[in-house]
Amino acid sequence: MTFYDLQQMLKKFGTIIYTGTRIGDLDLMEEELKELYRLGIIDPDVYRDGLLVVKNERQAEISKNNVQK
Repeated sequence: MTFYDLQQMLKKFGTIIYTGTRIGDLDLMEEELKELYRLGIIDPDVYRDGLLVVKNERQAEISKNNVQK
């Protein structure tokens, strides 16, 4: 699963996230994933893959921000 795939999956459930900051977007995506999983709407594999995407994207964003400073 890619970041784009995750966005498209959330969009299918009516969730469009844009906070203006990448980290903010990732935080909200993680919360939406947790809620969809808790409600039994997505299966464990999709949940796991989504969380991995969020984690990897968050780490990349943190690394990018540290390099720019």
